[in-house]
Amino acid sequence: MAPATSTLRAEAGRGALPRRALAQYLRLLRLYPVLTKAATSFFFTGPLSHYFYLFLERWVPPEVPLAGVLKLLLDRVLFAPAFLLLFFVIMNFLEGRDAAALAARVRSGLWPALQVNWRVWTPVQFINVNYVPLQFRVLFANLVALFWYAYLASLGK
Repeated sequence: MAPATSTLRAEAGRGALPRRALAQYLRLLRLYPVLTKAATSFFFTGPLSHYFYLFLERWVPPEVPLAGVLKLLLDRVLFAPAFLLLFFVIMNFLEGRDAAALAARVRSGLWPALQVNWRVWTPVQFINVNYVPLQFRVLFANLVALFWYAYLASLGK
């Protein structure tokens, strides 16, 4: 009985659960990439984006002059940096790293990722907020996001 107890204590150490969760997520991503990204989008990206698009529609109604440009600016200045920071925080947690590692990763990776985000997502979001009906905006963004997440994952390597 003692070996099982010591194994449990060793696994209960700092970062064991997040590392196991990340390993399982990466395993599922490798085995079932489309299904895994769909589930991630359904539970995480989808709701955040959905409520942000609703917020944009309420805060900047279509009747406002240059409403599309204002929505685009709000998306690029508020949502993009916050969402990228959240991505870094979640990845840091899943990798079992501490706050110092997160700070280092944010200092070294957030600005380059944000610059690429602005280059890639600004035209996408311009189309999204100006031409895609509200009920399809999350779907449109998620189609583009498949490629964007591949880029973000490559930053960690």
